[in-house]
Amino acid sequence: MAVPISQAWTVATYVLKQKLKGRKRYPLVLMLEPLFRCNLACAGCGKIQYPAHILKTDLTPEDCFRAVEECGTPMVSIPGGEPLLHPRMPEIVAGLVARRKYVYMCTNALLLKEKLHLFTPSKYLSFSVHVDGQREHHDLSVCREGGYDIAMEGVRAAVAAGFRVTTNTTLFDGADPNSVRAHFDEMMAAGVESMMVSPGYTYEKAPDQNHFLGKARSRRLFRAILSNRKKNWEFNTHPLFSEYLMGKRNFECTPWGMPTYSIFGWQKPCYLLQDGYADTFQELLDSVEWEKYGAKSGNPKCANCMVHSGHEASAVDYNFSSLKGFWVTAKKYIFPSLYEDADAQKLLNEWPKTQRGPLVQIAAPVVDAKEEAAELQGVSRE
Repeated sequence: MAVPISQAWTVATYVLKQKLKGRKRYPLVLMLEPLFRCNLACAGCGKIQYPAHILKTDLTPEDCFRAVEECGTPMVSIPGGEPLLHPRMPEIVAGLVARRKYVYMCTNALLLKEKLHLFTPSKYLSFSVHVDGQREHHDLSVCREGGYDIAMEGVRAAVAAGFRVTTNTTLFDGADPNSVRAHFDEMMAAGVESMMVSPGYTYEKAPDQNHFLGKARSRRLFRAILSNRKKNWEFNTHPLFSEYLMGKRNFECTPWGMPTYSIFGWQKPCYLLQDGYADTFQELLDSVEWEKYGAKSGNPKCANCMVHSGHEASAVDYNFSSLKGFWVTAKKYIFPSLYEDADAQKLLNEWPKTQRGPLVQIAAPVVDAKEEAAELQGVSRE
C-alpha cells in the first residue's frame, strides 16, 4: 500500500468528522514553510526570490506547533526553501511526530545523507525527496549538474536507515513521458515507498516563464505517463487526482484544503498565490473571497493550474461526499487499475524526443560569513 494503513485510517476518520460537523471548508494538509532560503535556485521556483533579510528568517518550533494545533490537520507537509537548512528542523519534526502528525518533510536531499543521524525513523515521518526525473532532466530542472546523484545517495541512505521515503516530481513543458516512466522504475528500484507527480505552477516570480504547462498539454502528457502502468508502481496521490491529471475527471480547486503558514502568517488564498496574509487560520477562512479563485472563477492566475495542492483535496472531498464517491474510490484501492489505453500507448510511442540546450546554472542567494554564522545559530521570527 502507498501509505501505512494507520495513516489512511487517520485521514479517513478526520474527513468523516469534518463531514459530520457540516464543515464546508476544512483543511486536509498543512503546508508549513519554516523558511524560504535554499541551496538550489531552480528556474521554475517561485519561493526563494526574496531579499536577504527574509531569506535569513525562520519560524521557531513554537511557531510551527502553534500553527499545527490551530489548523488541526492530520498531515503536515514541510516545503521551503530547503527545510534541512533550518537549524532546528530535527526539533520541529520530533515535536510534530510527538503530536502524531503524519509529516512529509520535503527536501532536495543535497544535505540528507549528512543530516540523517539527526532524525529518528517513524511511521509518522517521511522524507519527500524532490526528484524531477532521470539524471539529465533532474539536473536541468534544478539548474545544478550532479544534483541527481547527490539526491539519490540521500534516498538510498534514508531507505537503508529504515526511514519512509517518497519522491515528489514536478513536470514542465518539454518533459519526455518515456523518460518519466523510466524514472518511476528507477525510484521503485531504489526502494522508495511511493511517488507523487504533478504539473508545475506558473509562479510569477520564477526565472523561467517559458516552460509551464497549460491544461491541454498537461492532460496529454499525464495520459501518456500514467496510462498502461506497471504493477509495481506505487503513488501516494489520491487515485481520482491521478485521473484528473489524465483528463478522465474534472475537479474544481479547493484552495483551503492545503493552507500555507510561513514567516508571514497564513497565506491567502493558497500555497501558490500570495494575495495577502491572515494572522489566524480562522481569519484566513473568513476573510478570503473564495469564489474569486479556481478555474470557474475566471481568475487568470488559476486558469492553467492543476497542481495537487489545490486539487487533490478536491478528490478526497469527493471521496467522502456521497456513497457513490466512496464506492468509486474504494474500488480504485481494492482493484487498482493499470489504466490500459491503446491510444495512450500510441501517443507514448510517437512522442517526439526533446532537444535540450546546455544546462544553465543559476546561482543560489549568497550569504556572507557573518550571515552564515547567524544562520547556524538560528534566526527566529520576532
